[in-house]
Amino acid sequence: MDRHDGFREFVLARQQTLMRTAYLLTGDAHLAEDLLQSVLIKIVGQWSKLSRSGNPEAYTRKALVNQYISWRRRPHPELPSADPPEHGASYDGATLDRIVLRQALAKLTPKQRAVIVLRFWEDLTEAQTAEALGCSVGTVKSQAHHALARLRMLAPELAHLLSDSKIEEVVR
Repeated sequence: MDRHDGFREFVLARQQTLMRTAYLLTGDAHLAEDLLQSVLIKIVGQWSKLSRSGNPEAYTRKALVNQYISWRRRPHPELPSADPPEHGASYDGATLDRIVLRQALAKLTPKQRAVIVLRFWEDLTEAQTAEALGCSVGTVKSQAHHALARLRMLAPELAHLLSDSKIEEVVR
């Protein structure tokens, strides 16, 4: 039995979901690919232990968040712009909402952004989010509250969409 048995199947089955999470954390497709790749490299070395534990996806999601937060602490010489093009493109209302929301998400602290992504995109419970972030449920509630308030301030045109029940629709 190979110590990597099941890893390929896990990656093939969960790659799109994990990539979406990485994209929502980073706000950039290329950085998301780099983030996911670096986490998968770490995961493969621990695969036999993780596959026995029964929940490698939760571990991988937590690793994505931790790696993202770690990357945000390091200075990056060049960051891509999240600004939409000045002209030459036509957007409908939903597309503009997503662009504005992604720009506002980029201005949150890494932990606030992680809470928003895990709670409203990944649709994790407060307890699952707390476990993924290694903090208390109270911290998740507080971070979500402050993050939503900051998003409403940064993007007042989206305030009506930034209730707990509406944010998932805008992010998608």
